[in-house]
Amino acid sequence: MMKRFTKQENSWVLYDWANSAYSIVVTTAVFPLFYKSAAAESGVSAAQSTAYLGYTIAISTFILAMLGPILGTIADYEGCKKKFFGFFVSAGVASTAMLAFIPSEHWLLLLLFYTISAIGFSGANVFYDAFLVDVTPEKRMNLVSARGFGLGYIGSTIPFIISIAVILLAQAETIPVSVSAASQLSFFITAAWWGLFTIPMIKHVHQRYYIKKEPHIVINSFKRLGQTMKRIRQYRALFLFLLAYFFYIDGVGTIITMSTSYGSDLGIGSSSLLIILFVTQVVAAPFSIVYGKLAERFTGKTMLYVGIVIYMIVCVYAYFMETTLDFWILAMLVATSQGGIQALSRSYFAKLVPKRHANEFFGFYNIFGKFASIMGPLLIAVTAQLTGKSSTAVFSLIILFVIGIVILAFVPEETSADVSQQQNDLPL
Repeated sequence: MMKRFTKQENSWVLYDWANSAYSIVVTTAVFPLFYKSAAAESGVSAAQSTAYLGYTIAISTFILAMLGPILGTIADYEGCKKKFFGFFVSAGVASTAMLAFIPSEHWLLLLLFYTISAIGFSGANVFYDAFLVDVTPEKRMNLVSARGFGLGYIGSTIPFIISIAVILLAQAETIPVSVSAASQLSFFITAAWWGLFTIPMIKHVHQRYYIKKEPHIVINSFKRLGQTMKRIRQYRALFLFLLAYFFYIDGVGTIITMSTSYGSDLGIGSSSLLIILFVTQVVAAPFSIVYGKLAERFTGKTMLYVGIVIYMIVCVYAYFMETTLDFWILAMLVATSQGGIQALSRSYFAKLVPKRHANEFFGFYNIFGKFASIMGPLLIAVTAQLTGKSSTAVFSLIILFVIGIVILAFVPEETSADVSQQQNDLPL
């Protein structure tokens, strides 16, 4: 697979291999279980700990949503994009490693460092996504973006397998390590994996499209940001896509980040949850690549429809879920589309933005995605507290997918060459 790509494309794709370990081990699998166990030992109920996690995710996404557009605007200047990327990666890797050294009884401190790591992870992704315009031509964006997610799912299984093995051995008392210590070891492994495989991205990917530096960069960046906010409505495809993305990606992100906590609330054992999540990663890898290939045949918009409909089915099925088998079925449904819908959203948007201002526009892409990610976890948290039932909270997410798919219907079909030319003529 890698031979079909240039060194720059390979290095960019490999970052998905690097950071996806964080996504599965910290965001989705081990940390939620470790945190909920730590909170339970401190006398916090399951519903309350789920609510606190939801609030924490909302806070971290709000912080990044505030920073994203202005940092993206500054990063459009020559040489700035990689510096911002490196800063957020460093913050994410360091805080993830710190999770390995915080005693489990300090569950609030765990949430604090989890917040920092989440900001580092998501912040780096803003600039990583924007680098797509620098590493590949427009006609290959769907393919390269989908391959990145596919390789990410494959790569993430390696540290995940190691983490699962250590945790299961600790549970069976085969090794002289507690389950808590084994879980924390997985955070250190994840940080090391993330940092190591980021090196090719740092070495080989460079900012090709940029604005020449000028005096008063920060002041001028705010001015350009204001101009963009005034003009963005003039570009119907771009604005409508962002609006649709705001809603449907909220549901996607919420299901990904809260799935393990939801399964735990249903009484599914941690060992079963870890195995299910591992299989989900394995299944998601080829489906991400399939989405990229099908997008070349049926257009990216059509495949986005497919992904959103599948997530709507997930919300309905989750409401009636009672057994571990039900969770298996739900996980496999999510696996078919979670990588594809994110990859095609990224490449679809990349085709619409002016390349020299990619960071600035991906800052808007980020703020739409991150503000949406506040709404979903808050909806889960509030509904869980009011009803005491996680299933009702998950079902309520369907409204986000319905709104998203309706707005997406008004987004023009992919006419990337014409739209790209129009966007590149934008007088910023």
